[in-house]
Amino acid sequence: MTATEPRGKARVRLWYREQDCSLRDFVAALQPRPDAGRLRFAAETVDDVPVYDCRELAGAFDDAPRRADVQAEWASVLNTGAGVLVLKRVHADTAPIDDATRVFESVIREEREAGVTGADHFAKAGANDRIWNAQEKLCLRAPSVFARYFASQALRAMAEAWLGPHFQMTSQVNVVRPGGHAQQAHRDYHLGFQTVAEAERYPAHVHTMSRYLTLQGAIAHSDMAVESGPTKLLPFSQRYAEGYLAWRRQDFRDYFETHYIQLPLEKGDALFFNPALFHAAGSNRTTSIHRMANLLQISSAYGRAMESLNRTKMCEALYPVLLERVRTATITREEADAVIASCAEGYPFPTNLDRDPPQGGLAPESQQQLFRRALAEFWDTDGFMAAIREQVERREA
Repeated sequence: MTATEPRGKARVRLWYREQDCSLRDFVAALQPRPDAGRLRFAAETVDDVPVYDCRELAGAFDDAPRRADVQAEWASVLNTGAGVLVLKRVHADTAPIDDATRVFESVIREEREAGVTGADHFAKAGANDRIWNAQEKLCLRAPSVFARYFASQALRAMAEAWLGPHFQMTSQVNVVRPGGHAQQAHRDYHLGFQTVAEAERYPAHVHTMSRYLTLQGAIAHSDMAVESGPTKLLPFSQRYAEGYLAWRRQDFRDYFETHYIQLPLEKGDALFFNPALFHAAGSNRTTSIHRMANLLQISSAYGRAMESLNRTKMCEALYPVLLERVRTATITREEADAVIASCAEGYPFPTNLDRDPPQGGLAPESQQQLFRRALAEFWDTDGFMAAIREQVERREA
């Protein structure tokens, strides 16, 4: 009996590997389609995606039992249903959208003039304009606009339907210019931002857990005809357990490209989806539409440790000790890695992506990675301390 075969139970896979991903199993996971008639609150269903009219639901947000019923339906759609839904007219009055757009356009102009470019994680560089930390920039530049923009009961109800209370809201503005190319199909944060090798280190139950820690959304700041490239979606693809490893494989990407759907949106609409859904921004095939969306990246309150530690000071105290032990071979590299894992910050997020952009991948260098690199190259203590303090400065908001 192996570690993956508990006595008296069916074989359970504790680890996923990219090479074991099966396109046949993936396609099977897309079936069967749920009965759209069971959706009590959707105004319509388009290409298997439920569409909700926030004007019709307005009364539900003030009625606790009905609000709970709506939220339960939304959570079911995201979890085992299509994995994606549309909220029409989150802003029926689009004045807050237009005012926020003007703020975002001014940020883009200023950052261009300063030589700042916000690269996309999954698209060719230069294909769009990206504002990192748009949430803070909008709030500090135009708090009155921010207040009207986020005074939406629908947005709050949606976030709490998937994440519960005390969620953490962040956002990044994305503008795809005419001729801008599509992203590659992918899954999203958390595990979607890991390399294959890194994702394979996480046990299977963490692959399941990852999707419940965040909610992805996009508020349309312009009308989005299909020709302008709204998000390409593969409904039900969040059901495939190994998808965080499968999305880079060419056979899975080919299947996505021949089966995805796109939904046109109007200014003020919002699209929300399970972060495990296979998706990609589309190509803007128009000559005049600058497609703008505010990408909401909403996180669970539970993605936090119990205690607050000054890990930078811990690293500074520990580095000369490990450096001496590595030099004198009184500790192995593996043992040193174990010590670093209990001291330094292993996760590169959250960070300030304006100053601390991804390096050669989807994420910046973590504190642990910097520590290991310094140790492997035998940096002196002063050089390490300078580098780690500079990293902290880049990461701070």
